Amino acid sequence: MTTRALRRRLHHRDVDGKKHEHLETSGLDSLSEPLLGDHDYSDGQLKVDTLEDIWIDERKKEQLHWTFLFSQLIAQWAQWLANIVFGSGALIGRLLPLPYITQNSQSHRMHTPLRPLQVERLRNIQQRLQVPFDGSQKEHQAALKHLWRLAYPDKELPSLKSELWKDMGWQGPDPSTDFRGGGVISLENLIFFGQKYPESFQRLLHKKDGNRAEWEYPFAVAGINISFMLAQMLDLQSAGRPTSLAGIRFLDLLDEDELAFDNLYCVAFQLMDAQWLAKRASYMEFNDVLKSTRTQLERELALEDISSVSDLPAYNLLRQDFL
Repeated sequence: MTTRALRRRLHHRDVDGKKHEHLETSGLDSLSEPLLGDHDYSDGQLKVDTLEDIWIDERKKEQLHWTFLFSQLIAQWAQWLANIVFGSGALIGRLLPLPYITQNSQSHRMHTPLRPLQVERLRNIQQRLQVPFDGSQKEHQAALKHLWRLAYPDKELPSLKSELWKDMGWQGPDPSTDFRGGGVISLENLIFFGQKYPESFQRLLHKKDGNRAEWEYPFAVAGINISFMLAQMLDLQSAGRPTSLAGIRFLDLLDEDELAFDNLYCVAFQLMDAQWLAKRASYMEFNDVLKSTRTQLERELALEDISSVSDLPAYNLLRQDFL
C-alpha cells in the first residue's frame, strides 16, 4: 500500500463538513506495538517490521548487553590489579576517562542488593504490566469513563462504543481495540497524567502548543505507545531485576517515589510532544520521534545527580502546571 492510499487522521476540526476522519492502514491491526512499526519508503512502499524482525532486534540488544557486562568484568579486574600495583585506586581513577567511571558506577548499582521497598514497588509495576485491558470488566469500563471526564469535563459521556472517542485520539469508535500492546497500565498512566498535570494534559490533548502538523499524532494511542516504550526502556517486562542502564537508574527513583513510573510517563509524554514540534513531525514520523524521546530520557537518567523524576531536566516542561 503506497502512502497515497493512506487516509488522513484529523482531530478537533471539521474539513469539508466531514467529522471524525482517521488514518487507516491495511496492516495496522497486525502490529505487536500499539501504533506504528518501523517504516521504509525507499521503494515507495510502506513496510512494517514483522515479529521476526523485532525478535532479531531484541537478540541484538541482548548480545550488546552481555558484551557490556563482560567489558565491565574486565574493567573491574583492571582496577583490582591497579589497586595492587599502585596501592590505591586514586591514581588510576585520575587517569581513567569519565565514561569509564560512569559505567563502573552503573555496574556497582547492578550488583547492589535491592532494598525491600524497592523489591515491593518493582514487583507492583511488573504485575501492573501483566494486566490486559478487558472491555467487559466493569472496573476497566469505569476507568475509561473516568479518562473521558478528565479530557472533556464539559461534555456528555458517550457510550463505550461511539465515534466521539476518536476525538481523544483512539483509532476507532471502540477504544478497547487499541489496548492490545499496552494493557491497563497505559490507561492508568493517561488517567494519572490528567489528574496530576491537568494543564499539560489538556495542552497535549487539544494540541495547543506550537505550529502543528496537518497529520497529527493521535493523543490516546500515542499515550499507549509511551507506556510500551517506557516498559521496554526500563527493562520492566521480565519478572527479574532490570539490567538495562536506564532500568538500573530507575530503581533509584523508585526507591524515592512509589509512583516514579507514572511520573516518568508524564515527563516522557510532554518531552515527546516538544520533540514532535521541534522536528516539525507528522503522523508517519511518530516512531522516529518516540525513539528520539527514549534516547533523551536515557541520557537524562544517566546523569549522576538524578535522585527523583523531578530532578530530570525534561521535568521542567511540566513545571508550568504548578505556576
